[in-house]
Amino acid sequence: MSPHRLRRFTGTPHFLREQRAARMEQLERCELCGTPVASRHGHVVDVQRRALMCSCRACFLLFTRHKDHRTRYRAVPERYLRDPEHPVTPAQWEVLDIPVGTAFLLRTSTGVTVFHPSPAGATERPLDTGVWNRLAVAHPLLTMAEPDVEAILFRRTEKGAECFLVPVDVCYRLVGTIRLYWTGLDGGEQLHEHIEALFAEIRDKARP
Repeated sequence: MSPHRLRRFTGTPHFLREQRAARMEQLERCELCGTPVASRHGHVVDVQRRALMCSCRACFLLFTRHKDHRTRYRAVPERYLRDPEHPVTPAQWEVLDIPVGTAFLLRTSTGVTVFHPSPAGATERPLDTGVWNRLAVAHPLLTMAEPDVEAILFRRTEKGAECFLVPVDVCYRLVGTIRLYWTGLDGGEQLHEHIEALFAEIRDKARP
């Protein structure tokens, strides 16, 4: 799902659900070659447009082999990692200055960006280089994320924050879920159920 598609999530929650149902009825196709794809398929990042593109298996494998960071199209890896030996402390979470309970970091050629999912979409801001360097020393997992295609996902807890290395399309999924299901002041019960299910899936897939 590209950022352009995420911007289409506007209007009332009921209207959003009707839009989602209509899209699910349409046959999805690879955005690179036009081949029909299954509901579960890989993604390729268009680095120049910062867009996420649905891809068939052939196109996905083609750009998996092209790992040069100068390549415009890069396949999104399918790995999930965690580092139980280096938990994020409350003090480290405060240093990130994240005003919401969930956020993710994405490294690109221009630096590291913090994204805060919200009902209006994902707001973004650059992360101070000094903050990134200090966190990277304490959490080697941060430096393992491949630029543009993998992200570091945080979720605040009473003891600091959970931290995972995830495919960047998981973060697009998180942003889309929040935009689609948010109701009331705190998001509503249905949204919280979807978020819990997503993080349960991430925990299950993440290996040390």
